[in-house]
Amino acid sequence: MSATAPVSEPVTVSIRREVDPERIAEATAWVQTGVNLATKYPGFLGSGWVRAGEDSQVWHMLYRFASEESLTAWEQSGERTWWLSMGEGFVRSERSKRRTGIEGWFDEPSTGSIPVVEPDGTTTVAVAPAPPRWKQAVSIWLGFFPVNLAFTYAMSPVPGWDGLPIWLRVLATTLVLTPIMTYWVLPWVTRSLRGWLAR
Repeated sequence: MSATAPVSEPVTVSIRREVDPERIAEATAWVQTGVNLATKYPGFLGSGWVRAGEDSQVWHMLYRFASEESLTAWEQSGERTWWLSMGEGFVRSERSKRRTGIEGWFDEPSTGSIPVVEPDGTTTVAVAPAPPRWKQAVSIWLGFFPVNLAFTYAMSPVPGWDGLPIWLRVLATTLVLTPIMTYWVLPWVTRSLRGWLAR
């Protein structure tokens, strides 16, 4: 029996770059060019960038791809190599970090970000680390179990529901519950458990 290849998870790359403050206009155009190039690649899920302050040389950039494979295709592309070479004149330093999985559900950009004053006097933003995977799993289960249970009870008296093939019932259940979990239940659970998750 051949082993099944593991399914690749979406990958988020966060980058901290120091840019020559006298070349902001060039840097802005350069960043936007990189975003425009990345959007053409399969698996691109979005991106964003902010400056730490109006006069700051610190820029924070974020982009996300559907899998490690699609991210690698972008990072090893000739277009990205050309784009990076165009920024060599004003990008002074760069640090990057990759994150996979569902940590994004547990991020609190507005309240969980910690301002850090750099040695040069600029202010950057350090995002608190995501909670351990086991806490994430517990949080998801605490939201999913009661919602799934309630949906099962709600559908049991529906005529013909029990006679449907199991794959069709599971399909209907996931189609209904996935947006409910994503937009309402998980945000509520993570807000309620914030103290425990961050401990």
